[in-house]
Amino acid sequence: MFAVKGARREGFFALAVLLLLFLVSQVQANPRHASIVIDVDTAQVLHESHADASRYPASLTKMMTLYMLFEAVEKRKMSLYTSMRVSTHAASMPPTNIRLRSGEVLSVRDAIPALIVRSANDVAAVVAEALGGTEANFGRMMTEKARKLGMHSTIFRNASGLPHSEQRTTARDMAILSMRLMKDFPQYYHYFSTQSFRYKGMTYHSHNRMVRNISGVDGLKTGFIRASGFNVATSAKRGNRRVVGVVMGGQSATSRDQHMAQLLDRSFTQSVMTKSARNVSSMVDTRPVVAMRASMSAPLSKPASLQPRTIETAMMQQATQSEATVASQRAVVVDSNNRWGIQIGSYRAYDRAQAQAQAATRWVAGEVVVTEVEVRNRKLYRAQLVGLEKNEAHTACQSLVRQGMGCLVVRS
Repeated sequence: MFAVKGARREGFFALAVLLLLFLVSQVQANPRHASIVIDVDTAQVLHESHADASRYPASLTKMMTLYMLFEAVEKRKMSLYTSMRVSTHAASMPPTNIRLRSGEVLSVRDAIPALIVRSANDVAAVVAEALGGTEANFGRMMTEKARKLGMHSTIFRNASGLPHSEQRTTARDMAILSMRLMKDFPQYYHYFSTQSFRYKGMTYHSHNRMVRNISGVDGLKTGFIRASGFNVATSAKRGNRRVVGVVMGGQSATSRDQHMAQLLDRSFTQSVMTKSARNVSSMVDTRPVVAMRASMSAPLSKPASLQPRTIETAMMQQATQSEATVASQRAVVVDSNNRWGIQIGSYRAYDRAQAQAQAATRWVAGEVVVTEVEVRNRKLYRAQLVGLEKNEAHTACQSLVRQGMGCLVVRS
């Protein structure tokens, strides 16, 4: 009698274990689920699951729309006050939207928070037509830009992320885009933490609860269509460490956010341990810093070379070499007395130098200093972070190199 009952209990237990294993395997095999977390300082992949599997981007698409808009403003093709006309096509976009009407105009300054906070599809179409003539042509432009950024598995067909069978991406590509938004346009990154904005008497609130609820999170974007599930791209900073994470295919906004929060907690712990090990190694490494530019064009675990984006960047490199009288390899050999700093570069505009130096403080410590210099009969503004010890400056410069920022160790 007791043996029969014991056998039944064992049978039920075995069945329960098999059922649990089946459910876990189903979650792991979920074809919609993908995720990745990257240490922005080192480009080390701290976590990945199906990170290169093809997915629908949904409204994460709008990050590329914003990248193109920021680039147009920086190239002075537009300004924040440029008015963009609303077409019949744009006004017909389904929710979410801000109820634009055909014939109206929308400023770039209003378009940015509308895309980030409201994830407005009508605004995305307005931007697409303003920059590309038609949304279809803008989709081709977005895809070309994706290739240049190293997003080789991404195809865009519209500016909003509304359902399209050919519009595909990967979690890794979305992480690359997130990092490039921060690095290429640091002066606009603060928009991604906006929680509400007001337009035509209406106040709109952000869908991104991560910024409000999770420690250190200060952007970027959420997205959802039925085919994709719930997506989010997130950047977070705790102490002096920053990571970027992407989760795609969540079953709900809440479960997606909870999963991201768990990944962030785990990754920051892993990132701190990695940094500690690297610092121990750097204490016995007396080799000179070699300031080479790096980018996210290759897989993010391996830094790759980055071609200068503008003539100004090329000038910056020439000026930096001239001022420091470095060799062709751009090696810096310095002695170890006094105080030290990091030279980020030299720029034609003071605001640009200030922005680049400020951007560097996202990854390394230091006091921002911008000074006017003359190089080859050109007036330039030199951006530096100063107030460091020699070993701190070397370590900081190595960190910036991994982020795609050229730098030199200099005496301050």
